[in-house]
Amino acid sequence: MKDVYEFCPEFESDKWLLRFVKKEDAPDLLAVYGDKNALPFFNSDNCHGDNFYYNTKEKMDKAIDFWLFSYEQKYFVRWAIIDKTSGKAVGTIELFHRPAGADFSDVGLIRLDLSSGYEKTEPLREILSLIIPPAFELFDCEEIISKVPLYAVERAEAFAGYGFTKTDTCLIGGNDGYAYNGYWSVRK
Repeated sequence: MKDVYEFCPEFESDKWLLRFVKKEDAPDLLAVYGDKNALPFFNSDNCHGDNFYYNTKEKMDKAIDFWLFSYEQKYFVRWAIIDKTSGKAVGTIELFHRPAGADFSDVGLIRLDLSSGYEKTEPLREILSLIIPPAFELFDCEEIISKVPLYAVERAEAFAGYGFTKTDTCLIGGNDGYAYNGYWSVRK
């Protein structure tokens, strides 16, 4: 498989398209990241205090610019999640390789952000089925982790249904040294 930072692949099913995020996604993603009901499900651990609440076009544009810059710097990849029925971006997926030398060493880390109307077991599981299988090779890892908050009942059901298990290991933030809990993992 090609280097994900040289060529970002798309993943598609009859319902979903996962493709590299672009500036033109801003109006759709503003509805996601400005959705206060979706906000509690976003994983902003170790993100310099950013909670991913973007309630203006300017804030959303700035976030997308940062995501594009981060891709160029090979920090992470951010895919837009397109609902093929509406043709709109209803969320994003961020993935990166967490380097060796700390807790959750040499793992892929996934952040899955969806509009609150999609925070349901079946859409979550369908989206996971598109991104997880290729993620192991794309991010050179044997394990993938993601945060699943305690109150995220349908998210937990979707992740468990895909083979993730809850772990007691905390993610120690490289930016702030804080111990973040609520992580689930799946092995290749």
